[in-house]
Amino acid sequence: MLRARDVMDRDYARALDVPALARIAHVSQAHFTRTFRATFGETPHRYLQRRRVERAMFLLRETDRSVTDICFEVGFASPGTFSRTFHAIVGRSPRVYRKEAVAAGVPTCFTMAWTRPSG
Repeated sequence: MLRARDVMDRDYARALDVPALARIAHVSQAHFTRTFRATFGETPHRYLQRRRVERAMFLLRETDRSVTDICFEVGFASPGTFSRTFHAIVGRSPRVYRKEAVAAGVPTCFTMAWTRPSG
């Protein structure tokens, strides 16, 4: 499970699916999904979405790149899906988040911890 999660953390922008992740973990697809959820508290799909949104949050705070560019960079296939998923996890749209986010003069690790989505 840790190998698969590490791949998701490192390669979040790639198209990763359950069959590929199950192969990495050396288990069946059904066992992988059940065990991943029991181990990490969320499905593999939701974990990957949250990792992508976390990276998008950083890019929205720290860059002036367009929301669409960020959407594709973090691995979403469409701006609509990105916006819906971002709102479901963060509670605001990417544009509203960018307006409200202020890059404080604190270390990145603290900013990440304070702004980590919980959904």
